[in-house]
Amino acid sequence: MKTYTWTGIILVVIGIVILTYQGITYTTREKVVNIGPIQMTAEKTKTLPLPPIVGGIALVGGIVLLVVGKKKG
Repeated sequence: MKTYTWTGIILVVIGIVILTYQGITYTTREKVVNIGPIQMTAEKTKTLPLPPIVGGIALVGGIVLLVVGKKKG
């Protein structure tokens, strides 16, 4: 397969994943108390939001690359 086709497929998959999940959630550990030998940590969940427009742009860009790849091939 050509470069346009592979790039198009990857962008389509990324676009679908972004539209499905709309964000990446991860957990971090942060020190809350640090008094000598006593330490306390807390797990905090954070979300990195991904707007649906990003997924839409990736999806449309992937489809365009697939069409361009077929015309050149």
